[in-house]
Amino acid sequence: MTASELEFAVAGHTIGLLPRMANRHGLVAGATGTGKTITLRTLAEGFSRLGVPVFLADIKGDLSGLAEKGGDNPKVLEKMRQFGLSEDTLRGYPVEFFDVFGEQGTAVRTTISDMGPLLMGRLLNLNDTQSGVLELVFRVADDAGHLLLDLKDLRAMVQFVGDNAASLKTEYGNVSTASIGAIQRGLLSLEGQGGEHFFGEPALNLDDLMQTDGDGLGVVNILAADKLVHSPKLYASFLLWMLSELFENLPEAGDPEKPKLVFFFDEAHLLFDDAPEALVDKVEQVVRLIRSKGVGIYFVTQNPLDVPDAVLGQLGNRVQHALRAFTPRDQKAVQAAAETFRSNPKLDVASVITELGVGEALVSVLDEKGSPTPVERAQILPPQSRLKPLDAEERGALLKKSSLYGHYAQAVDRESAYEQLSAKAKSSAEEAPKGRARQEDNQVAEVVEAFAKSAARAVGSQLGRQIMRGVLGSILGGTSSRRR
Repeated sequence: MTASELEFAVAGHTIGLLPRMANRHGLVAGATGTGKTITLRTLAEGFSRLGVPVFLADIKGDLSGLAEKGGDNPKVLEKMRQFGLSEDTLRGYPVEFFDVFGEQGTAVRTTISDMGPLLMGRLLNLNDTQSGVLELVFRVADDAGHLLLDLKDLRAMVQFVGDNAASLKTEYGNVSTASIGAIQRGLLSLEGQGGEHFFGEPALNLDDLMQTDGDGLGVVNILAADKLVHSPKLYASFLLWMLSELFENLPEAGDPEKPKLVFFFDEAHLLFDDAPEALVDKVEQVVRLIRSKGVGIYFVTQNPLDVPDAVLGQLGNRVQHALRAFTPRDQKAVQAAAETFRSNPKLDVASVITELGVGEALVSVLDEKGSPTPVERAQILPPQSRLKPLDAEERGALLKKSSLYGHYAQAVDRESAYEQLSAKAKSSAEEAPKGRARQEDNQVAEVVEAFAKSAARAVGSQLGRQIMRGVLGSILGGTSSRRR
Protein backbone atom coordinates (compact mmCIF):
# COMPACT_ATOMS: atom_id res chain seq x y z
CA MET A 1 0.00 0.00 0.00
CA THR A 2 1.38 3.38 -1.01
CA ALA A 3 0.41 6.89 0.03
CA SER A 4 -1.14 7.42 -3.39
CA GLU A 5 -3.76 4.74 -2.83
CA LEU A 6 -7.20 5.39 -1.48
CA GLU A 7 -7.29 3.39 1.76
CA PHE A 8 -10.82 2.61 2.89
CA ALA A 9 -10.93 -0.84 4.51
CA VAL A 10 -8.94 -3.17 6.77
CA ALA A 11 -8.69 -6.96 6.56
CA GLY A 12 -5.56 -7.69 8.60
CA HIS A 13 -3.95 -5.31 6.12
CA THR A 14 -5.21 -2.09 4.57
CA ILE A 15 -7.27 -2.32 1.37
CA GLY A 16 -7.21 0.58 -1.05
CA LEU A 17 -8.24 1.60 -4.53
CA LEU A 18 -5.55 2.30 -7.07
CA PRO A 19 -6.33 5.81 -8.41
CA ARG A 20 -5.74 4.82 -12.02
CA MET A 21 -8.24 1.96 -11.62
CA ALA A 22 -10.88 4.11 -9.90
CA ASN A 23 -12.50 5.11 -13.21
CA ARG A 24 -13.28 1.41 -13.83
CA HIS A 25 -16.40 2.09 -11.77
CA GLY A 26 -17.74 0.36 -8.70
CA LEU A 27 -20.64 -0.96 -6.66
CA VAL A 28 -21.55 -0.40 -3.02
CA ALA A 29 -24.41 -2.70 -2.05
CA GLY A 30 -26.12 -3.94 1.07
CA ALA A 31 -29.33 -3.95 3.04
CA THR A 32 -30.57 -0.88 4.89
CA GLY A 33 -28.56 -0.12 8.03
CA THR A 34 -25.50 -2.18 7.11
CA GLY A 35 -23.11 0.74 6.54
CA LYS A 36 -23.39 1.77 2.87
CA THR A 37 -23.51 5.49 3.72
CA ILE A 38 -20.32 5.26 5.83
CA THR A 39 -18.59 3.50 2.94
CA LEU A 40 -19.75 6.21 0.56
CA ARG A 41 -18.42 8.92 2.91
CA THR A 42 -15.09 7.20 3.40
CA LEU A 43 -14.61 6.76 -0.34
CA ALA A 44 -15.63 10.36 -1.06
CA GLU A 45 -13.13 11.64 1.51
CA GLY A 46 -10.40 9.48 0.04
CA PHE A 47 -11.00 10.73 -3.47
CA SER A 48 -10.97 14.31 -2.20
CA ARG A 49 -7.57 13.74 -0.57
CA LEU A 50 -6.30 12.46 -3.92
CA GLY A 51 -7.42 15.75 -5.50
CA VAL A 52 -10.36 14.09 -7.28
CA PRO A 53 -13.68 16.00 -7.23
CA VAL A 54 -16.73 14.00 -6.20
CA PHE A 55 -20.44 14.30 -6.94
CA LEU A 56 -22.93 12.53 -4.70
CA ALA A 57 -26.62 12.72 -3.89
CA ASP A 58 -27.63 13.20 -0.26
CA ILE A 59 -30.74 11.05 -0.14
CA LYS A 60 -31.28 11.08 3.63
CA GLY A 61 -29.94 14.57 4.32
CA ASP A 62 -27.06 13.30 6.46
CA LEU A 63 -23.96 13.96 4.33
CA SER A 64 -23.55 17.70 4.82
CA GLY A 65 -21.25 17.08 7.80
CA LEU A 66 -18.51 16.26 5.28
CA ALA A 67 -17.74 19.97 5.41
CA GLU A 68 -16.72 19.89 9.10
CA LYS A 69 -14.06 18.12 11.17
CA GLY A 70 -15.17 14.81 12.69
CA GLY A 71 -14.84 13.40 16.18
CA ASP A 72 -18.41 14.16 17.21
CA ASN A 73 -19.42 10.48 17.33
CA PRO A 74 -18.09 8.12 20.08
CA LYS A 75 -18.36 5.10 17.78
CA VAL A 76 -16.13 6.76 15.22
CA LEU A 77 -13.53 7.56 17.86
CA GLU A 78 -13.65 3.97 19.12
CA LYS A 79 -13.14 2.67 15.57
CA MET A 80 -10.16 4.97 15.14
CA ARG A 81 -8.55 3.65 18.30
CA GLN A 82 -9.28 0.11 17.18
CA PHE A 83 -7.42 0.69 13.91
CA GLY A 84 -4.63 2.73 15.50
CA LEU A 85 -5.62 5.92 13.74
CA SER A 86 -4.68 9.28 15.21
CA GLU A 87 -7.35 11.88 15.89
CA ASP A 88 -5.06 14.30 14.09
CA THR A 89 -6.41 12.84 10.86
CA LEU A 90 -9.90 14.17 11.59
CA ARG A 91 -10.82 16.96 9.21
CA GLY A 92 -13.52 18.57 7.10
CA TYR A 93 -13.52 18.72 3.29
CA PRO A 94 -14.30 21.41 0.73
CA VAL A 95 -17.98 21.13 -0.10
CA GLU A 96 -20.38 22.70 -2.61
CA PHE A 97 -24.11 22.25 -2.07
CA PHE A 98 -26.57 21.92 -4.95
CA ASP A 99 -30.35 21.68 -4.99
CA VAL A 100 -32.76 21.32 -7.92
CA PHE A 101 -35.28 23.38 -5.94
CA GLY A 102 -32.70 26.04 -5.04
CA GLU A 103 -33.52 25.79 -1.32
CA GLN A 104 -30.55 24.03 0.26
CA GLY A 105 -27.86 24.81 -2.26
CA THR A 106 -26.92 26.30 -5.59
CA ALA A 107 -29.79 26.01 -8.07
CA VAL A 108 -29.31 23.24 -10.63
CA ARG A 109 -30.93 23.65 -14.04
CA THR A 110 -30.73 22.23 -17.49
CA THR A 111 -32.71 22.94 -20.63
CA ILE A 112 -35.38 20.82 -22.28
CA SER A 113 -33.20 20.60 -25.41
CA ASP A 114 -30.22 19.32 -23.43
CA MET A 115 -32.38 16.72 -21.70
CA GLY A 116 -33.52 15.45 -25.10
CA PRO A 117 -36.60 13.43 -26.15
CA LEU A 118 -35.41 10.07 -24.83
CA LEU A 119 -34.95 11.21 -21.24
CA MET A 120 -38.00 13.47 -21.40
CA GLY A 121 -40.08 10.53 -22.57
CA ARG A 122 -38.86 8.50 -19.61
CA LEU A 123 -39.52 11.42 -17.29
CA LEU A 124 -43.08 11.80 -18.60
CA ASN A 125 -43.73 8.04 -18.47
CA LEU A 126 -44.64 7.88 -22.17
CA ASN A 127 -45.18 4.72 -24.17
CA ASP A 128 -43.42 4.08 -27.50
CA THR A 129 -46.07 5.82 -29.61
CA GLN A 130 -46.18 8.87 -27.35
CA SER A 131 -42.39 9.01 -27.23
CA GLY A 132 -42.36 9.01 -31.03
CA VAL A 133 -44.65 12.04 -31.09
CA LEU A 134 -42.46 13.79 -28.52
CA GLU A 135 -39.42 13.17 -30.72
CA LEU A 136 -41.37 14.68 -33.62
CA VAL A 137 -42.07 17.77 -31.49
CA PHE A 138 -38.35 18.20 -30.83
CA ARG A 139 -37.61 17.84 -34.55
CA VAL A 140 -40.22 20.42 -35.54
CA ALA A 141 -38.79 22.82 -32.95
CA ASP A 142 -35.25 22.32 -34.30
CA ASP A 143 -36.34 22.83 -37.91
CA ALA A 144 -38.24 26.00 -37.00
CA GLY A 145 -35.41 27.39 -34.87
CA HIS A 146 -37.49 27.39 -31.68
CA LEU A 147 -35.39 26.96 -28.53
CA LEU A 148 -36.77 24.52 -25.96
CA LEU A 149 -35.46 25.80 -22.65
CA ASP A 150 -38.15 25.35 -20.01
CA LEU A 151 -41.45 23.55 -19.50
CA LYS A 152 -43.59 26.33 -20.94
CA ASP A 153 -41.53 26.16 -24.13
CA LEU A 154 -42.24 22.45 -24.49
CA ARG A 155 -45.92 22.86 -23.64
CA ALA A 156 -46.25 25.60 -26.27
CA MET A 157 -44.44 23.50 -28.86
CA VAL A 158 -46.59 20.43 -28.15
CA GLN A 159 -49.73 22.56 -28.52
CA PHE A 160 -48.44 24.02 -31.79
CA VAL A 161 -47.79 20.57 -33.22
CA GLY A 162 -51.22 19.37 -32.09
CA ASP A 163 -52.98 22.40 -33.59
CA ASN A 164 -51.11 22.04 -36.88
CA ALA A 165 -51.08 18.26 -37.14
CA ALA A 166 -52.76 18.25 -40.55
CA SER A 167 -50.24 20.60 -42.17
CA LEU A 168 -47.29 18.83 -40.56
CA LYS A 169 -48.44 15.36 -41.58
CA THR A 170 -46.84 15.34 -45.03
CA GLU A 171 -43.35 16.25 -43.81
CA TYR A 172 -43.25 14.66 -40.35
CA GLY A 173 -45.91 11.94 -40.32
CA ASN A 174 -49.10 11.40 -38.34
CA VAL A 175 -49.56 13.15 -35.03
CA SER A 176 -51.89 11.35 -32.65
CA THR A 177 -54.25 13.63 -30.75
CA ALA A 178 -54.27 11.14 -27.89
CA SER A 179 -50.46 11.27 -27.70
CA ILE A 180 -50.49 15.07 -27.65
CA GLY A 181 -52.92 14.90 -24.72
CA ALA A 182 -50.78 12.34 -22.88
CA ILE A 183 -47.66 14.50 -23.27
CA GLN A 184 -49.46 17.60 -22.01
CA ARG A 185 -50.82 15.70 -19.00
CA GLY A 186 -47.33 14.39 -18.28
CA LEU A 187 -45.93 17.92 -18.42
CA LEU A 188 -48.55 19.17 -15.97
CA SER A 189 -47.73 16.28 -13.61
CA LEU A 190 -44.00 17.01 -13.91
CA GLU A 191 -44.62 20.65 -13.13
CA GLY A 192 -46.51 19.59 -10.02
CA GLN A 193 -43.44 17.59 -8.91
CA GLY A 194 -41.25 20.68 -9.12
CA GLY A 195 -39.98 20.18 -12.65
CA GLU A 196 -40.37 23.87 -13.45
CA HIS A 197 -37.46 24.58 -11.08
CA PHE A 198 -35.14 22.21 -12.92
CA PHE A 199 -35.68 23.31 -16.52
CA GLY A 200 -34.36 26.69 -17.56
CA GLU A 201 -31.29 28.89 -17.55
CA PRO A 202 -28.58 29.46 -16.56
CA ALA A 203 -27.93 25.76 -17.07
CA LEU A 204 -25.36 24.07 -14.88
CA ASN A 205 -21.86 24.12 -16.34
CA LEU A 206 -20.46 20.71 -15.47
CA ASP A 207 -16.97 22.17 -15.33
CA ASP A 208 -18.09 23.75 -12.05
CA LEU A 209 -18.23 20.26 -10.55
CA MET A 210 -14.59 19.52 -11.27
CA GLN A 211 -12.82 21.87 -8.89
CA THR A 212 -10.11 21.58 -6.26
CA ASP A 213 -9.48 23.93 -3.35
CA GLY A 214 -6.31 25.84 -2.45
CA ASP A 215 -4.86 22.79 -0.70
CA GLY A 216 -5.38 20.56 -3.71
CA LEU A 217 -8.35 18.70 -2.20
CA GLY A 218 -11.08 17.65 -4.59
CA VAL A 219 -14.36 19.47 -3.96
CA VAL A 220 -17.18 17.24 -2.73
CA ASN A 221 -20.33 18.32 -4.59
CA ILE A 222 -23.42 17.34 -2.61
CA LEU A 223 -26.87 17.34 -4.20
CA ALA A 224 -29.66 17.81 -1.67
CA ALA A 225 -31.91 14.92 -2.74
CA ASP A 226 -34.07 14.27 0.31
CA LYS A 227 -36.94 16.10 -1.42
CA LEU A 228 -35.99 15.27 -4.99
CA VAL A 229 -36.05 11.51 -4.38
CA HIS A 230 -39.81 11.73 -3.78
CA SER A 231 -40.01 12.39 -7.53
CA PRO A 232 -37.96 9.31 -8.45
CA LYS A 233 -38.09 9.69 -12.22
CA LEU A 234 -36.98 13.31 -12.00
CA TYR A 235 -34.15 12.25 -9.69
CA ALA A 236 -33.01 9.41 -11.94
CA SER A 237 -33.38 11.45 -15.14
CA PHE A 238 -31.40 14.32 -13.65
CA LEU A 239 -28.47 12.11 -12.70
CA LEU A 240 -28.52 10.30 -16.03
CA TRP A 241 -28.58 13.66 -17.80
CA MET A 242 -25.45 14.62 -15.88
CA LEU A 243 -23.70 11.42 -16.92
CA SER A 244 -24.72 11.91 -20.55
CA GLU A 245 -23.51 15.52 -20.54
CA LEU A 246 -20.17 14.49 -19.05
CA PHE A 247 -19.82 11.76 -21.64
CA GLU A 248 -20.68 14.03 -24.57
CA ASN A 249 -18.67 17.08 -23.53
CA LEU A 250 -15.50 15.84 -21.84
CA PRO A 251 -12.48 15.16 -24.05
CA GLU A 252 -10.92 11.73 -24.21
CA ALA A 253 -8.54 11.22 -21.29
CA GLY A 254 -6.98 7.92 -22.32
CA ASP A 255 -5.77 6.07 -19.23
CA PRO A 256 -5.39 8.83 -16.58
CA GLU A 257 -3.43 8.43 -13.37
CA LYS A 258 -6.57 9.33 -11.44
CA PRO A 259 -10.16 10.20 -12.36
CA LYS A 260 -11.26 13.71 -13.29
CA LEU A 261 -14.49 13.15 -11.36
CA VAL A 262 -16.10 10.36 -9.36
CA PHE A 263 -19.87 10.16 -9.50
CA PHE A 264 -21.88 8.29 -6.84
CA PHE A 265 -25.37 7.22 -7.93
CA ASP A 266 -27.29 6.46 -4.73
CA GLU A 267 -30.60 4.55 -4.87
CA ALA A 268 -29.43 3.24 -8.23
CA HIS A 269 -32.49 1.04 -8.67
CA LEU A 270 -34.52 4.19 -9.44
CA LEU A 271 -32.62 4.52 -12.69
CA PHE A 272 -33.65 1.09 -13.92
CA ASP A 273 -37.16 0.63 -12.46
CA ASP A 274 -39.59 0.29 -15.40
CA ALA A 275 -36.98 1.78 -17.71
CA PRO A 276 -37.52 1.15 -21.43
CA GLU A 277 -34.94 -0.97 -23.18
CA ALA A 278 -33.63 2.01 -25.14
CA LEU A 279 -32.82 3.83 -21.92
CA VAL A 280 -31.09 0.84 -20.34
CA ASP A 281 -29.02 0.51 -23.50
CA LYS A 282 -28.11 4.19 -23.21
CA VAL A 283 -26.98 3.75 -19.60
CA GLU A 284 -24.93 0.69 -20.50
CA GLN A 285 -23.25 2.62 -23.31
CA VAL A 286 -22.47 5.62 -21.11
CA VAL A 287 -21.03 3.44 -18.32
CA ARG A 288 -18.91 1.50 -20.81
CA LEU A 289 -17.46 4.53 -22.56
CA ILE A 290 -17.32 7.29 -19.97
CA ARG A 291 -14.32 5.81 -18.17
CA SER A 292 -12.22 6.89 -21.16
CA LYS A 293 -13.27 10.45 -20.28
CA GLY A 294 -11.77 10.01 -16.81
CA VAL A 295 -15.07 9.64 -14.93
CA GLY A 296 -15.71 6.87 -12.42
CA ILE A 297 -19.30 5.86 -11.61
CA TYR A 298 -20.15 4.13 -8.34
CA PHE A 299 -23.65 2.70 -8.00
CA VAL A 300 -25.02 2.53 -4.46
CA THR A 301 -28.00 0.24 -3.96
CA GLN A 302 -29.50 -2.32 -1.61
CA ASN A 303 -29.42 -5.27 -3.96
CA PRO A 304 -26.96 -6.13 -6.74
CA LEU A 305 -29.91 -7.40 -8.77
CA ASP A 306 -31.12 -3.79 -9.00
CA VAL A 307 -28.43 -3.22 -11.62
CA PRO A 308 -28.78 -4.89 -15.05
CA ASP A 309 -26.14 -7.50 -15.86
CA ALA A 310 -24.76 -5.44 -18.77
CA VAL A 311 -23.99 -2.61 -16.35
CA LEU A 312 -23.06 -4.77 -13.36
CA GLY A 313 -20.36 -6.51 -15.37
CA GLN A 314 -18.53 -3.19 -15.82
CA LEU A 315 -18.28 -2.37 -12.11
CA GLY A 316 -14.77 -3.52 -11.25
CA ASN A 317 -14.48 -2.30 -7.64
CA ARG A 318 -16.95 -3.95 -5.27
CA VAL A 319 -17.98 -3.34 -1.66
CA GLN A 320 -20.72 -5.73 -0.54
CA HIS A 321 -22.32 -5.16 2.85
CA ALA A 322 -24.70 -7.63 4.47
CA LEU A 323 -27.70 -8.99 2.62
CA ARG A 324 -30.69 -10.70 4.18
CA ALA A 325 -31.94 -14.02 2.85
CA PHE A 326 -35.55 -14.12 4.00
CA THR A 327 -37.25 -14.59 0.63
CA PRO A 328 -36.43 -16.48 -2.58
CA ARG A 329 -35.48 -13.18 -4.22
CA ASP A 330 -33.18 -12.39 -1.29
CA GLN A 331 -31.53 -15.78 -1.62
CA LYS A 332 -31.08 -15.24 -5.35
CA ALA A 333 -29.48 -11.87 -4.64
CA VAL A 334 -27.06 -13.42 -2.13
CA GLN A 335 -26.04 -16.07 -4.62
CA ALA A 336 -25.68 -13.53 -7.44
CA ALA A 337 -23.53 -11.25 -5.28
CA ALA A 338 -21.32 -14.17 -4.25
CA GLU A 339 -20.77 -15.24 -7.85
CA THR A 340 -19.62 -11.79 -8.96
CA PHE A 341 -16.55 -11.87 -6.73
CA ARG A 342 -13.25 -13.49 -7.53
CA SER A 343 -13.28 -16.50 -5.25
CA ASN A 344 -11.24 -16.81 -2.08
CA PRO A 345 -10.72 -20.41 -0.86
CA LYS A 346 -10.70 -19.14 2.72
CA LEU A 347 -14.24 -17.71 2.45
CA ASP A 348 -17.67 -19.20 1.88
CA VAL A 349 -18.84 -15.94 0.32
CA ALA A 350 -22.55 -16.81 0.11
CA SER A 351 -22.66 -17.58 3.84
CA VAL A 352 -20.50 -14.65 4.90
CA ILE A 353 -22.73 -12.11 3.09
CA THR A 354 -25.59 -12.90 5.46
CA GLU A 355 -23.34 -12.80 8.55
CA LEU A 356 -21.61 -9.46 8.09
CA GLY A 357 -21.99 -6.96 10.90
CA VAL A 358 -22.62 -3.23 10.55
CA GLY A 359 -19.56 -1.61 9.00
CA GLU A 360 -18.25 -4.93 7.68
CA ALA A 361 -18.13 -5.75 3.99
CA LEU A 362 -16.80 -8.11 1.38
CA VAL A 363 -14.31 -6.14 -0.71
CA SER A 364 -12.67 -6.72 -4.06
CA VAL A 365 -10.79 -4.06 -6.03
CA LEU A 366 -8.86 -4.00 -9.29
CA ASP A 367 -5.12 -4.64 -9.15
CA GLU A 368 -2.44 -2.98 -11.28
CA LYS A 369 -3.31 -5.20 -14.23
CA GLY A 370 -7.01 -4.43 -13.96
CA SER A 371 -7.91 -7.85 -12.56
CA PRO A 372 -10.20 -8.19 -9.50
CA THR A 373 -8.41 -9.12 -6.31
CA PRO A 374 -9.70 -12.15 -4.33
CA VAL A 375 -12.62 -11.13 -2.18
CA GLU A 376 -11.84 -10.34 1.47
CA ARG A 377 -13.92 -9.82 4.57
CA ALA A 378 -13.04 -6.34 5.82
CA GLN A 379 -13.91 -3.52 8.19
CA ILE A 380 -14.64 -0.16 6.56
CA LEU A 381 -12.46 2.64 7.95
CA PRO A 382 -14.34 5.40 9.79
CA PRO A 383 -14.83 8.79 8.11
CA GLN A 384 -12.72 11.76 9.12
CA SER A 385 -15.51 14.31 8.81
CA ARG A 386 -18.46 15.03 11.08
CA LEU A 387 -21.35 12.57 11.07
CA LYS A 388 -23.89 15.09 12.34
CA PRO A 389 -25.46 17.07 9.47
CA LEU A 390 -25.01 20.82 9.28
CA ASP A 391 -27.80 22.92 10.69
CA ALA A 392 -29.49 25.60 8.56
CA GLU A 393 -27.21 28.35 9.88
CA GLU A 394 -24.03 26.41 9.13
CA ARG A 395 -25.22 25.48 5.65
CA GLY A 396 -26.24 29.08 4.97
CA ALA A 397 -22.81 30.34 6.00
CA LEU A 398 -21.12 27.98 3.54
CA LEU A 399 -23.50 28.95 0.75
CA LYS A 400 -22.64 32.63 1.23
CA LYS A 401 -18.98 31.78 0.69
CA SER A 402 -19.73 29.84 -2.50
CA SER A 403 -18.71 31.48 -5.76
CA LEU A 404 -21.33 29.38 -7.59
CA TYR A 405 -24.38 30.17 -5.47
CA GLY A 406 -24.84 33.74 -6.67
CA HIS A 407 -24.10 32.89 -10.29
CA TYR A 408 -26.93 30.38 -10.56
CA ALA A 409 -29.36 31.95 -8.08
CA GLN A 410 -31.40 34.05 -10.50
CA ALA A 411 -33.23 32.27 -13.31
CA VAL A 412 -33.00 33.83 -16.78
CA ASP A 413 -35.99 33.64 -19.13
CA ARG A 414 -34.79 34.63 -22.59
CA GLU A 415 -36.83 34.48 -25.77
CA SER A 416 -37.47 30.89 -26.74
CA ALA A 417 -40.24 28.70 -28.17
CA TYR A 418 -42.98 29.97 -25.83
CA GLU A 419 -42.29 33.63 -26.56
CA GLN A 420 -41.76 33.01 -30.28
CA LEU A 421 -45.00 31.04 -30.68
CA SER A 422 -46.93 33.52 -28.52
CA ALA A 423 -45.71 36.41 -30.68
CA LYS A 424 -46.70 34.49 -33.81
CA ALA A 425 -50.16 33.79 -32.40
CA LYS A 426 -50.60 37.45 -31.42
CA SER A 427 -49.54 38.60 -34.87
CA SER A 428 -52.01 36.20 -36.46
CA ALA A 429 -54.77 37.43 -34.16
CA GLU A 430 -54.04 41.06 -35.07
CA GLU A 431 -53.91 40.24 -38.76
CA ALA A 432 -57.23 38.37 -38.70
CA PRO A 433 -59.51 41.51 -38.53
CA LYS A 434 -57.52 43.11 -41.34
CA GLY A 435 -57.92 39.97 -43.39
CA ARG A 436 -61.65 39.90 -42.69
CA ALA A 437 -61.89 43.58 -43.63
CA ARG A 438 -60.14 42.94 -46.92
CA GLN A 439 -62.47 40.03 -47.56
CA GLU A 440 -65.51 42.20 -46.79
CA ASP A 441 -64.19 44.97 -49.05
CA ASN A 442 -63.82 42.48 -51.87
CA GLN A 443 -67.35 41.21 -51.29
CA VAL A 444 -68.72 44.76 -51.27
CA ALA A 445 -66.85 45.60 -54.47
CA GLU A 446 -68.43 42.56 -56.13
CA VAL A 447 -71.88 43.66 -54.98
CA VAL A 448 -71.28 47.22 -56.23
CA GLU A 449 -70.09 45.99 -59.59
CA ALA A 450 -73.11 43.76 -60.02
CA PHE A 451 -75.47 46.45 -58.89
CA ALA A 452 -73.85 49.06 -61.14
CA LYS A 453 -74.42 46.87 -64.17
CA SER A 454 -78.04 46.45 -63.21
CA ALA A 455 -78.47 50.14 -62.48
CA ALA A 456 -76.97 51.13 -65.79
CA ARG A 457 -79.84 49.47 -67.55
CA ALA A 458 -82.24 51.65 -65.59
CA VAL A 459 -80.33 54.90 -65.91
CA GLY A 460 -82.82 56.25 -68.46
CA SER A 461 -85.46 56.67 -65.79
CA GLN A 462 -85.45 59.26 -63.02
CA LEU A 463 -86.23 56.54 -60.47
CA GLY A 464 -83.24 54.56 -61.63
CA ARG A 465 -80.95 57.52 -61.25
CA GLN A 466 -82.21 58.18 -57.68
CA ILE A 467 -81.67 54.57 -56.60
CA MET A 468 -78.15 54.48 -58.00
CA ARG A 469 -77.10 57.69 -56.33
CA GLY A 470 -78.65 56.69 -53.04
CA VAL A 471 -76.95 53.35 -52.83
CA LEU A 472 -73.59 54.53 -54.13
CA GLY A 473 -73.77 57.61 -51.95
CA SER A 474 -74.30 55.46 -48.85
CA ILE A 475 -71.38 53.25 -49.74
CA LEU A 476 -69.06 56.10 -50.63
CA GLY A 477 -69.78 58.13 -47.50
CA GLY A 478 -72.66 60.39 -48.54
CA THR A 479 -71.34 62.05 -51.72
CA SER A 480 -74.67 61.61 -53.49
CA SER A 481 -76.44 63.81 -51.00
CA ARG A 482 -74.05 66.65 -51.81
CA ARG A 483 -74.78 66.18 -55.49
CA ARG A 484 -78.45 66.58 -54.77
